[in-house]
Amino acid sequence: MEAPVNSSPKIRSAMSLRDIGLHLRVPFSFFLLPVFWFALSQSAHPDVGRTWAVVLIIHLLLYPASHAYNSYYDKDEDSIGMLASPPPVDRTLWWVALGLDALALLLGIGVGWPFVGYLLVYGLISRAYSYDRIRLKKYPVLSWLIVGSCQGGLTYLATYQAINQVPVAELLQPSLLLAATLCSLNILAVYPITQVYQHAEDGRRGDLTMSRLLGIRGTFWCTAILFALTMIGFYIFFRGQAPFYGLQLCLLPATVYFVRWYSRVHRNPNAADYRSAMRMTLLAGIGLNLFFIILWGLN
Repeated sequence: MEAPVNSSPKIRSAMSLRDIGLHLRVPFSFFLLPVFWFALSQSAHPDVGRTWAVVLIIHLLLYPASHAYNSYYDKDEDSIGMLASPPPVDRTLWWVALGLDALALLLGIGVGWPFVGYLLVYGLISRAYSYDRIRLKKYPVLSWLIVGSCQGGLTYLATYQAINQVPVAELLQPSLLLAATLCSLNILAVYPITQVYQHAEDGRRGDLTMSRLLGIRGTFWCTAILFALTMIGFYIFFRGQAPFYGLQLCLLPATVYFVRWYSRVHRNPNAADYRSAMRMTLLAGIGLNLFFIILWGLN
């Protein structure tokens, strides 16, 4: 007599802790740390406790939650930032992202209500960026500007306000607004490069990212032009004094690599691959972090 066939659907086990950790992409927060160091370097008397709280909440909770939401809705099969082979995702990742957001807001109360407001705004915008019914990611210019504004200028001002506990109105000082603008310009310059190897994957989902809109060579030109504008801005910010030239020195490896990489891409567009993009991002991240840490130490 044959054994009865089990016709019930097979239940897939939940994501492993390892797979969840990979999709949080915590190491990627390193590339966004220069905004924090820049704000700290311009702070005369930052509160030590709030400074630690701010950097940990943003980089270990807020950003990883955003990455998790993005991974959940994108369901990438090809390489994404700091993740060469993304493991499959399920609803578990959505709940983890929600929990990280809730914990960030709860801990943010101890920092201050303006900081909580920043966490809430950033969180909602990053959800709208990925959520399939809104999907800001489908709109190349809008999503590009939003990412640059949130990860750049908004984060700089929120960090400065939180660690110095200054009134929100004081953030309208020209020097702070210029610094925030430079942070946004830098993100706007780098962000398309992080998408340059994802054209096929984005095309399958119907997402017209900024890099897809510009094309591979156009992406490099966009980055070069905005990087030049950012350096002009830093020349003004530092009044042409020694820190400006220190910045150029710290970014020299990234600049040289960018020029050599573009020469390869100009001959063969397939050279705009994941590995090269991550090397470029790593060199830029190391250079900027190093410069602003030194600047903070000197100040």
